[in-house]
Amino acid sequence: MRKRGIRYTYARLNQMIDEAMAGTFEEQSYDETELSKLEVKWKRFLTSSKLSKQRVEEERAGIKEIVSDISHQTKTPLSNILLYSQLLEEQNLDAGSRRLVLEIIKQSEKLDFLIQSLVKTSRLETGTFQLTPEVQEVSPVLEEIILQAEQKAAKKNIQIILEVPTSVKAVYDKKWTSEALYNILDNAVKYSQEGSEIYIQVKAYELFVCIEIRDEGIGIPEEEVPLIFQRFYRGKNVNEEEGVGIGLYLTRQIVEGQKGYIKTGSQIGQGSSFSVYLPKSR
Repeated sequence: MRKRGIRYTYARLNQMIDEAMAGTFEEQSYDETELSKLEVKWKRFLTSSKLSKQRVEEERAGIKEIVSDISHQTKTPLSNILLYSQLLEEQNLDAGSRRLVLEIIKQSEKLDFLIQSLVKTSRLETGTFQLTPEVQEVSPVLEEIILQAEQKAAKKNIQIILEVPTSVKAVYDKKWTSEALYNILDNAVKYSQEGSEIYIQVKAYELFVCIEIRDEGIGIPEEEVPLIFQRFYRGKNVNEEEGVGIGLYLTRQIVEGQKGYIKTGSQIGQGSSFSVYLPKSR
């Protein structure tokens, strides 16, 4: 009898777990046995978990709505400020007034970039915008980001050198991964000396494809390397440069959201390297 009772208890516990996973659990025993008490507590736990999940979903929906409102409500005023500033720039202004107008344009563009970056980050963090990775070649996304960075690089006479083997494929979302990689490349251009070179190399391993972006720029102090992916963090030696400190944070969110990871290496005065590892299969 004792063995039969133990077997029944194990079978019921197993059934309770299966029903909980399926969302169909209901109490069966209403006596004073330990199994009956366990069923009551199990039911309370599942009810509490369900309510918590509902609250999380409600909060997520609320955040999504707030983010959408911020994006919508700020878009028109910022566009108007930029438009009016550009119209003023075309007028016959003295040097002092023109300098102020250009500063308004610069700060407006910076604010627009910050808002859009926060919107993207919020959507990724709350899961309101899903990444859709698929198996595809790596070279098209690299050619795209180089094209985006060419104008800034040309102003500093920086050469971007791409080395990618033919037909290397990885699993990634092209739109978001393009943004992640461009953030790294844009920083490389921004913090590199005039006339220097930036190397983009692709290496295929057994499980991952590595995309390394290496520059000959100012480098990152060793103590700051663990901090650079934090939101709004800006290094002590780059405060004079443009930026809001959210690009690398967004980059890490995108890469890790696709089951990839990033490694960083740097030496002061010799440059930095960012290696993005993307999975080769789902």
